[in-house]
Amino acid sequence: MTKQQLWEAIQRKQSYLCVGLDTDWQKIPAHLRGSPDPIFEFNKQIIDATADFAVAYKPNLAFYESLGPAGWESLQKTLAYIPPGIFTIADAKRGDIGNTSALYARAFFETLSFDALTVAPYMGRDSVQPFLGHPGKWVVLLALTSNEGSQDFQQSALLADGQPLYTSVIRAAQTWGTAEQLMFVVGATHPQAFAEVRRLAPDHFLLVPGYGAQGGDLAEVSRLGLTKTGGLLVNASRGILYASSGIDFAQAARLQAQSIAQQMNTNLQLYC
Repeated sequence: MTKQQLWEAIQRKQSYLCVGLDTDWQKIPAHLRGSPDPIFEFNKQIIDATADFAVAYKPNLAFYESLGPAGWESLQKTLAYIPPGIFTIADAKRGDIGNTSALYARAFFETLSFDALTVAPYMGRDSVQPFLGHPGKWVVLLALTSNEGSQDFQQSALLADGQPLYTSVIRAAQTWGTAEQLMFVVGATHPQAFAEVRRLAPDHFLLVPGYGAQGGDLAEVSRLGLTKTGGLLVNASRGILYASSGIDFAQAARLQAQSIAQQMNTNLQLYC
């Protein structure tokens, strides 16, 4: 999917919602436990309920890998079920020496056919470049993550110029790939950083975790992060997936996704 196609999807749905498919076996409603593939059945109903509002889905690989081969099968079935025209992100946070990264890229972009993959930049340019060699595919580079530990390195002034490390990541990465193939992860828990991120990367899409359960402010993130061509994918996971633990879980998920999309609609009118 191209950057223009992603913006067109945002315009069509008037939403920049990414639904995180962090499907936890322990939180699946009891009435689904007896189905042949409870993980897939849960995801299927979530997708049916939210596809009107989601421009992207982001399975977190840990929730599938932890279940072994059965989890991988559930992931493949989930990916195949997502409707055409919806952006798919493998939240796998890969990144290794070049030949290993090349195999990770083949796994997620060719074997599984994801549109995008989260990648850790710590090992530098040669660990990221193999992911950038796949036309139509995206690297979503970790820059300023939403977790508390982001202050240990990402926000620390470790550089000679006194700037936090995440700013160096954003500047350097733009010499590796273009705004047509590279996004940055910037957590909604850091709204004060969005103005600086937009100054450094005015044309890139940002994947924004940390909204909802982690307390990120959608209005502030949207004010500072939206651009004339969208520029944001805001992720919501637990608040949608587990809006209800009963037989009405899909209906509750739909209502939550719709509520978020309505707020996003307003923000798009204001800032795009």
